[in-house]
Amino acid sequence: MKKKIIYPILAAFILLFTASFSFKSDFFEIAKQIEIFTTMFKEINMNYVDETNPAELMDTAIKAMLSDLDPYTKYWNEQDVEASKIRNAGEYTGIGASVRTFSKKIVIVEPYEGYPADKAGLKAGDEIIKIGDINIADFNEDAGELLKGASGTKVEITYKRQGETKTTTLTRSEIEVDAVPFYTLLDDNTAYIILSKFNSKASSETIAALKDLKAQGANKVILDLRGNPGGLLSEAVNVTNIFVPKGELITTTKSTVKKYNKVYHTKKKAVDTEIPLVVLVNGRSASASEIVAGSIQDLDRGVVIGARSFGKGLVQRPKKLTYGTQIKITISRYYTPSGRCIQALDYWNRDKNNNAVRINEKDFKAFTTRNGRKVYDGGGIQPDIELATSKYSDITNALLRSNAIFDYGTKYYYSHQLDNSENFSFTNQDYEDFKKFVKESEFTFETETERTLKKTLEVAKKEKIYNTISQEYTSLLSAIEKSKEKGLDTYKSEIVTLLTDEIIKRYFYRKGLYSYYVNHNPEIAKGKEILSNLSDYKKILKIK
Repeated sequence: MKKKIIYPILAAFILLFTASFSFKSDFFEIAKQIEIFTTMFKEINMNYVDETNPAELMDTAIKAMLSDLDPYTKYWNEQDVEASKIRNAGEYTGIGASVRTFSKKIVIVEPYEGYPADKAGLKAGDEIIKIGDINIADFNEDAGELLKGASGTKVEITYKRQGETKTTTLTRSEIEVDAVPFYTLLDDNTAYIILSKFNSKASSETIAALKDLKAQGANKVILDLRGNPGGLLSEAVNVTNIFVPKGELITTTKSTVKKYNKVYHTKKKAVDTEIPLVVLVNGRSASASEIVAGSIQDLDRGVVIGARSFGKGLVQRPKKLTYGTQIKITISRYYTPSGRCIQALDYWNRDKNNNAVRINEKDFKAFTTRNGRKVYDGGGIQPDIELATSKYSDITNALLRSNAIFDYGTKYYYSHQLDNSENFSFTNQDYEDFKKFVKESEFTFETETERTLKKTLEVAKKEKIYNTISQEYTSLLSAIEKSKEKGLDTYKSEIVTLLTDEIIKRYFYRKGLYSYYVNHNPEIAKGKEILSNLSDYKKILKIK
């Protein structure tokens, strides 16, 4: 009898001792490495031949350390912390424009209709070179922060437009960022709702839009998540809850740290669990968007249309540091109700060029939806109906990264008149002009193949075999250049779509673009087609 009691106690003691030893061992290793780094940092700053800047050295050290992990684990200074609060709240004070910051200028990407930047006449493509008395070129920190300030305060801006320098004064105001920037009732009684971000207002605005459209006669829904980068996990669950009943599993998070292993269920009564639903996604639909699309698909609640989503299935949580700073650290991975991992890239098992690897399609694993349909992992959400118009080729992505499409939109705006978006068509002649613009502007748009090849060349130089392969390398680069020129014709349709979007926004703002989508967008047309034939809709979802 005593042995029966002693053995479990002994086993528990051994387990506790082992766990304790493991914890202490890890803690000792962390303490040891911190001590090594601290003493080294001190010695460098006290003894280096030239004067050092401790803050800059530490900043470099932190960034180098985090770069070895994933791109979402980031150090936040005090300004970054405040910016995060603003993004999640959906409100901030500023000039009312999205901007892109470069080393010597800030470029207006999109002025929001009716806000200070728009009222002052600023346009997409304007290059801000001076804010108040501060030249952007001389400012070493994030110059975009200079545009923010208390509501009602004025700020003088000097900018360049088409080679001419101009000055204007803006009065900052409170900016409200809508999660649902547009919704309308389509001609076949389909509710069309664009959900552009998952801030704190995402579910409430989606519910308001749906109820309004149902009151107007909507009897089916297209929820557009294309280009939605994600946001709050709680809002992803709440948005899904609009269409699925209380108590449904929406997502699971898994981690090596047990406290981060969690399940998330819907908690409220749904708005409508029966209305036929289509969800639109593309390669820029990420994170919370993928949770919504993945759960809708796994629960067979709606049909997903478009292109495979981005595959951002890593969960971050901010952790407070000293002096008001934080680290946004990846703590776990997202999984859909069927068990699929959303994450596409593996940052922990990199290739020989230190690039994160993607799972090979032949290694995708099959999972089952509620009604028995086969769905697969591999990162992101694979749509039930894939459309070529939703995908972006390597050439197209390279053009986007180089800002060639954005800059041509600026050129087009100042050389063309456009009174009505409904009749707009980007002609073959326009496209030839774009190709000429790309060539003459010498945009250095790099494809993934080029970047990989250049990294290989660097390795070859280190291994001193460059001279042996230099001729082949030059030939490969030449072949890639020719393929890029050919690619502009091969992928003309998707490039024209992006050019059309960019141009219409310049004349009619984003609301005008959304109105244009209603009658001209192939994904919306496909959604309407599926929803108009309930037998096909049910067949896709295996609904009896």
